[in-house]
Amino acid sequence: MVFVKTHDISELNQELIGKDVILGGWIEDLRKLGKMSFITLRDISGISQVIVKGELNDNLGEINRQSAVRIKGIVQETKARDFEFEIKAEEIEVLAKAIHPLPVDPIGRLESNIDTRLNHRALDMRNQKTASIFKLRHYVLQILRKTLAEKKFIEITTPKIIGSASEGGADLFSLEYFGKTAYLAQSPQLYKEQMTIGLERVFEISNFYRAENSHTGRHLTEFTSIDIEAAFMDYEDVMDVLEALVIAVYKFTAENCKKEQESIGHTIEIPTAPFERITYSQCVEELKQAGEKIEFGDDLLDSHLRIIGNNHPGFYFLTDWPMKLKPFYIREKDEDATLSRSFDLQYGYLELSSGGTRLHDSELLKARLTEQGLDPAQFADHLKTYDWGMPPHSGWGMGLDRLMTTLIGIDNVREVVLYPRDPDRLSP
Repeated sequence: MVFVKTHDISELNQELIGKDVILGGWIEDLRKLGKMSFITLRDISGISQVIVKGELNDNLGEINRQSAVRIKGIVQETKARDFEFEIKAEEIEVLAKAIHPLPVDPIGRLESNIDTRLNHRALDMRNQKTASIFKLRHYVLQILRKTLAEKKFIEITTPKIIGSASEGGADLFSLEYFGKTAYLAQSPQLYKEQMTIGLERVFEISNFYRAENSHTGRHLTEFTSIDIEAAFMDYEDVMDVLEALVIAVYKFTAENCKKEQESIGHTIEIPTAPFERITYSQCVEELKQAGEKIEFGDDLLDSHLRIIGNNHPGFYFLTDWPMKLKPFYIREKDEDATLSRSFDLQYGYLELSSGGTRLHDSELLKARLTEQGLDPAQFADHLKTYDWGMPPHSGWGMGLDRLMTTLIGIDNVREVVLYPRDPDRLSP
C-alpha cells in the first residue's frame, strides 16, 4: 500500500467531523479494553486519540509503543478530557515496528542521563521537551536571519577549510590536504572583513571549529556562530545591532512559542533594553572591592566573571578591553592607545559574543601582526584587499548554542545541539 498522509494532527478541526482522514505518526500509548482499544497517536504537531472497535480491534494483534503507523479513520467529537477530537479507525497499517524495550523512553516517564540520550539522539527527539528545544532553535534561526536582512545585512557563506589561522592561536584542527596542511576555520573573521569592500554589511550563521580541550557545559569543539561585519560602523553601532537581535529573538519566542515553553517548563522573559554597558576598568575596580588580586591588563578569569555576573545579572556589555588582550585586527581607542574599541556581550558570567572595530590600515595591521608574533606573509591574501579601498568596519561573533541556553534556562550547550562534538564525543 502506498503511504499517504492527508493531515497533521494539529489540522484536525470542527469542519472535518464526519470526514475521512489519513494520519501518520507513532503510537505513544495503547490500551486494550475488551472489544475496544484506545491508541494515542503522536506526530510532530500534536497528539490524537484513536478508537479501534469491532473486527479491526480483534485483528489488531501486538503493536509495540513507538511503532510508526498509518491510520485511516473518521474524525469525530470526543468526551476525552485531553483531546478536542478523536479518530474512529477504519484501517491501521504498521509501517515500522519499534523494539521493546527502547534504550530511551521518549515519553519521559523514565529519565535517562544526557550521555544515554545523546547516544540515541534521534529517538530522544520524540521526547516533547527535547523536540521543543529544537523547534525553538528553528524559530531563533528564522528570526535572526529576518532581523539581519531587515537591517540590510547580506548572508554569505565562507570556507571552512583554510590555509592559515584566521585569528592566530593554537586551537586549530589541522588536516592533510593534497600534500599540504590545511585547517578547519575557527571563525569567518578575515573573509567577512573582506566582504565589506563590496557588500558593506554581511552576516553568516555556520559551524566553526576550535581544538580546545575543555570539558565544561559551555564549550564544544564544533559550534554554531552568528557573525556580522559592517562597513562604516563603529563598535558602538554593532553593539546596538547585537542588542536589537537578542531582543528580537526573545520577543518572538516569548510571544509565539507558548507551547514549546510549556513543554520545556520554562517561561521566556524579554530582557530590558538598553543593556548595561560597563568598562573593563570598572570590572577591575569591582573585583578589587571583592577582594580579588587583579591588576589592569590581566585577563578576566571564569571566577572573576562569576563575581561580575552576580553584580550585573542578565545581559550586559563589557567594553574597552586592554589592547594586549585582543586579536591583531582590533583597533585601539583614539584617546587612549592602551585601550581597544572592543566589547563582549555577557549573560551573567557567560560570554556570548565578542566584537569590536577593526583596523582598516594595512600598514598598521602588518605592524600588529608582527607585534603578536605572527608572520604578515601568511596573511598576504588578506592584506592585499586593504589596497582596494578597505572601509572602516566593525563586527562581532556570537555563539548560537550559548544564546539558546540563556533562552531556555539551561546550563549545558549539549542540550541544544543535535549531535554535539567535544573532546570526548565523536559519535553518533
